[in-house]
Amino acid sequence: MWLQKLKPMLIALEGIDGSGKSTQARLLARWLQSRGVRVHLTSEPTQGEIGRLLRRMLRRAELLGRTEALLFAADRSEHVREIQEVLASGSVVVTEYVYSSFAYQSASGVELEWLRAVNSFAPDAELVLCLDLPASLALARIGGQRRLTGEHYEREGFLERVRRAYLELAEHYENFEVVDATRSIREVHADIVG
Repeated sequence: MWLQKLKPMLIALEGIDGSGKSTQARLLARWLQSRGVRVHLTSEPTQGEIGRLLRRMLRRAELLGRTEALLFAADRSEHVREIQEVLASGSVVVTEYVYSSFAYQSASGVELEWLRAVNSFAPDAELVLCLDLPASLALARIGGQRRLTGEHYEREGFLERVRRAYLELAEHYENFEVVDATRSIREVHADIVG
């Protein structure tokens, strides 16, 4: 079990919109803190200047895949510095991270190798918890909520391509664990910490 080798480490939660990443990240952080582990919870886009700019742009327009990827990489560059500082202080970092760019922008037609090159400065997470569920269920969960991104991310066909991209990443990265996110919040959390 991953918890047995817990040390200052980077844990990423990934999955399509509506998979429960933010909820599960908060639950995991609280669970770790309740066991005396120092935790830093963060996400991408960040709350920094580039992250705020990126959020505004995503609400207003559908960007070209490479343009979007470069903006996320710029934000991530600042995020990685924060992550490294927190890890050096002895804390665990729980975050949404670089793998979302690999999945979302490759589903938009950007070459995965190019995305890896652009993000080569970002260290791999020691553990990636990939919350997996069908796009139709994710969209039902999203419902009428106001989302960060434009409508282009909230199409079933696109989200299914993103889901497939995540599952392909899971086949190529040893640090990926796919978690069945079709279940209740409590059941998914129990699976993550179990």
